[in-house]
Amino acid sequence: MKKGILAKKIGMTQVFDEAGRSIPVTVLEAGPCTVISKRVSEKDGYQALQVGFKPTKENRLNKPQRGHFKKAGVQPLKYVKELRFENIGDYEVGQEIKADIFEPGEFVDITGVSRGKGFAGTIKRHGQSRGAMSHGSHYHRGPGSLGGIAAARVFKGQTLPGRMGGDKVTVQKLQVIKADPAQNILMVKGAVPGPRGGLLIVKNSVKVS
Repeated sequence: MKKGILAKKIGMTQVFDEAGRSIPVTVLEAGPCTVISKRVSEKDGYQALQVGFKPTKENRLNKPQRGHFKKAGVQPLKYVKELRFENIGDYEVGQEIKADIFEPGEFVDITGVSRGKGFAGTIKRHGQSRGAMSHGSHYHRGPGSLGGIAAARVFKGQTLPGRMGGDKVTVQKLQVIKADPAQNILMVKGAVPGPRGGLLIVKNSVKVS
């Protein structure tokens, strides 16, 4: 990625453009993120920035974590992620990455963990159709046939009931509507994965040159 930032989902609202049209937006608390360390190709085999987000109390960290932050000379941070930047030479340890890394009109990809929905059946989980509800039908919301007779087993990938949600999801090509570094606010058009308060990774879109 060329640029990215950690963010927290605040919620959804709407804004209006010059023509008075309503635009649904998700409001994100984007940064500031602090560079904790750098991964270089010569030593680590890849290049990336290790960044932290959201200050936390020192007593909530274990001893190795406290030593890691102390070595970098930065305050303890709650979330720590690696962002594989292409231009890590432009950043130094201790430098802050703020919401103004993105500009209105840019497109971004946002990654988060989707809202968990618990155990779900095949209709809700996979969009299958239910059986007839009348005329003597006794099969309504079941998963249907599970496979052939000769195989005597259930094939891999069979759409069955199970745990739904709680997965890593990336929504691509969302347009940045507003970036306010003074309030650490980023507004993007449309919905993003996860509940309010969920951690997100915002990065430049791979589908836009």
